[in-house]
Amino acid sequence: MSPLQQAWQRARRRQWWITAAILLPLALAVTAVAARLAGISLGSVALLVALLLVAGTATWRARRVDRQWLVRQLDTHPVAQDSADLLFADPAALNPLQQLQRDRITRTLHSAMPDLRMRWPRRWLVAAWSGGLLVAVLAVGWPAPGAPVPVLPGVAAPAASPARPPSLQSARLQVRAPAYSGQAVRTQTALDAKVVQGSALEWSLRFTAQPGKAALQLHDGTRIALRREGEQWRGQWTASRPTLYRIVTEPALSAPRLYRLDVVPDRPPNVRVIAPDRTLVLATPGQRQWTLQFEANDDFGVAANAELALTLAQGSGENITFREQRIALTGSGPATQRRFTRTLDLAALGAGPGNDVIAQLHVRDNHTPTPQAAQSTSLILRLPSEEQVLGEAMEGMVKKTLPAYFRSQRQIIIDAEALIKQRSRLSADEFVRRSDAIGVDQRILRLRYGQFLGEESEGAAKPPPTSDSLPTSDAPATGHADDHANGSEEQAAQNGHDDHDHGAAKAGSAPVFGAATDVLSEYGHTHDHAEAATLLDPQTRATLKAALDQMWSSEGELRQGRPERALPFAYKALAFIKQVQQAERIYLARVGPELPSIDEGRRMSGKRDDLGSRTLSITPVPAPDPAVVAVWQQLADPGSAPDLDAITQWLGRNERRLADPLSLAAAIEELRLQPDCSTCRSTLRAQLWRALLRPLPQVERRSAPDPMAQRYLDALEPTR
Repeated sequence: MSPLQQAWQRARRRQWWITAAILLPLALAVTAVAARLAGISLGSVALLVALLLVAGTATWRARRVDRQWLVRQLDTHPVAQDSADLLFADPAALNPLQQLQRDRITRTLHSAMPDLRMRWPRRWLVAAWSGGLLVAVLAVGWPAPGAPVPVLPGVAAPAASPARPPSLQSARLQVRAPAYSGQAVRTQTALDAKVVQGSALEWSLRFTAQPGKAALQLHDGTRIALRREGEQWRGQWTASRPTLYRIVTEPALSAPRLYRLDVVPDRPPNVRVIAPDRTLVLATPGQRQWTLQFEANDDFGVAANAELALTLAQGSGENITFREQRIALTGSGPATQRRFTRTLDLAALGAGPGNDVIAQLHVRDNHTPTPQAAQSTSLILRLPSEEQVLGEAMEGMVKKTLPAYFRSQRQIIIDAEALIKQRSRLSADEFVRRSDAIGVDQRILRLRYGQFLGEESEGAAKPPPTSDSLPTSDAPATGHADDHANGSEEQAAQNGHDDHDHGAAKAGSAPVFGAATDVLSEYGHTHDHAEAATLLDPQTRATLKAALDQMWSSEGELRQGRPERALPFAYKALAFIKQVQQAERIYLARVGPELPSIDEGRRMSGKRDDLGSRTLSITPVPAPDPAVVAVWQQLADPGSAPDLDAITQWLGRNERRLADPLSLAAAIEELRLQPDCSTCRSTLRAQLWRALLRPLPQVERRSAPDPMAQRYLDALEPTR
């Protein structure tokens, strides 16, 4: 590269840096203003856009240092002798005199190349950096909307008095999140905050006049004492629950206001099954491996190590054995979304034909001091038995039936709750269809438990008897036909009942005199009576009967597409089932009941002491939320004084069922501070209306029939 080209490039670089140095402080000022007004996120975007504009403008200015600019700059120096344009002309087009002049200028420039770079515009640089830094400092130090205005340090505030009440001049709130969350310590001037549960909060307040005492008053009555350190008042608190608070002083603070502190709880991790795509997997013949893949999510991170719980179920009928095993897994991916993968060797687990392999992943998060645990749904791999493998050759001749997999009562509750959460993402027909499927599972489970009470299976009615099977006068039918399910072989097999008929004997078969089976089939039929089922003691039988009643109600709500109404019945059924499982004794009632002995001293004396009343008193149901209704009606009258203490006590008892209890508490405190505020009364009245319990929906009125249906209904009425 020639000396002339080197000088040209240096001039271009100088022009680029001059432009960038002048525009850079302006970009910083714009970034600071954007960050103050709209937050750090928008400020970062503004900084990126401003830097791109600075770089683009500097590059455009550097490209303007072109050949024409270079000729003009060289002509200003004596070495070029106003002939710099000859350096860029075509040598073939020059005459001898011009060529001599061109060679002379070239030799001169090689020996003494002038400095073509522009001088630094110091005045412009000083003005740009001074203005930009001033705007940035003002933007950073300017208080946020609604925040107290800070005062200069070192200014001593006078003592407060009733004539000169204190007022808040500056405030600072330091939030130190738990270490496991990974969030940095932040300091803000606004006293409203949204923090993680367990964060350590520290307030630093300054007043125009020093009060005698100062504290932070929470809306539930708790006080956080503030201690004076020089001109500042400091206080600490660990954020354990969302609350509203205000600053109280002695003498009272002028223009007090409420501040809101939202506390975000740490949610337990969520485990999702990626593979397989179903909970019950039927293994193929000869399958040797089973691949499992899970995904665990958590707001602050999932522990890298997890446990895969494996249960091997072997045997059939009553001879079933279980063997448990736990395998440690290490996840991959970011801490907030880890994946766990494992390929199981079925032979190493000892799984054989007819066995079930049940897998469930257990994960933990980084919550301290006690990690929160979660587990995935149970995955079942069912290995085909030898009979099923041998029967594959007859697949074209025999209709195979998939064995029913009955869900437990707890699984029905889990499925119903999961369906309720997915309501917004499902269409109405799909939601009703899935609810009906869960109701079918509830029905099957109810029938299985009903066996212990001697109940029959359910199903469609049997067809009427043919003429061949009708009883004749010579052979009267003394039996009866049960109402069995005749269309579900799998259900009958699971229920442990065979479809049988207690009616007349088949054609061509005569009863054998003295055969116990014929006598029982013709005259006896006891297993369909609950009272004759003597496997359970009376108390356990009553508990199981109550569980079946709750299952019946749950099934009805699920089949109608109302899983949220079915959950209370399902939970009660689960509680009754647990009581039955924990029963102390199950026996065969072979002897009579053991009644308590009679007190001969009180017999036939007429004394009724210590006897309970057999008459049950009817307790009227109170109106829903009477305190809320009373205060809501009082707020409608501007001249009445609502009972704010009563509504505050009611809020403390019902805080968990409200969607936003802090808004209601804020409305109560605002009206307490300003009793004559009509806007505050309207706001509180609106909040109370949202807190009222909604009445349960009533039975919808049947739509009016069309004319044809009305004629049909009229025809059904008996004629007079």
